[in-house]
Amino acid sequence: MVSTIQNSDVKQKDADRAVVVAVTSRAVFESGGDDGDDVSGEGVAFPLLQALQKVNERLLKENPAESLLFDVVLITTDSQQQQQSSRIISSTRHYGLEVSRFCFSSEEDFIESLLKNNVQLFLTTDGNEARRASQEGVLSALLDQQMAFCPSEQLRVMICGDAVVRPDAGLMSRQAAQSFSAQLGEMRQRFGMSDSPLSFVLVTSRGGRESCGEALLTLRSRGVSVDEAYCLAGAPRGPILSLLRPHFLLSDGGDGGLEE
Repeated sequence: MVSTIQNSDVKQKDADRAVVVAVTSRAVFESGGDDGDDVSGEGVAFPLLQALQKVNERLLKENPAESLLFDVVLITTDSQQQQQSSRIISSTRHYGLEVSRFCFSSEEDFIESLLKNNVQLFLTTDGNEARRASQEGVLSALLDQQMAFCPSEQLRVMICGDAVVRPDAGLMSRQAAQSFSAQLGEMRQRFGMSDSPLSFVLVTSRGGRESCGEALLTLRSRGVSVDEAYCLAGAPRGPILSLLRPHFLLSDGGDGGLEE
């Protein structure tokens, strides 16, 4: 069973234009704590929500009528956190996080909550959840502890150039990735080359400069211009990840993660 609570403290986004991002509450807030506590501690995805919110704030500053905005949905499948739903909602209010809806479901039904909310990107710390969502055509990314050190003032999205050049995902996952990246590309165009709250980093792990160039041309054909590009030519991805600190890895393969 899926239960959805709309956040009355937040102005709801335009359903036809908003980019819906769902994040698991266990990634945003730490589990546990005393039952008397009204506020949970910050989780690994906390800087991500702040960065998404910063993009929205800048978009609305540029154009108060802007409708292409991030629409954040908090998904809770953890049984312990479901029993503390009021704490999750009050924690969101306490930190001033712009969450539009709270969805509570079982592990078996969380896919239903993603589909009902037209989620375009699902972010979780659970690899099994990421794979299941990807199999249903929902673009997913796996989050890890590195995210706790990501900047909150700028949303940094890493794009896997190898997946762009040689996609190996199913048709639904590939279309979901292309659609989402095109929407982010449109957002990025709202800002100048410097002082942007949204940044794209392209990384190709395999091949040489030709593969990187091909990926750049493919992304540009989708309306996506990258801020930085790196051709690793077979070198491990870990060092560049620790240096660039992206919030998540976007690939046509679905359950992308930050780990090497």
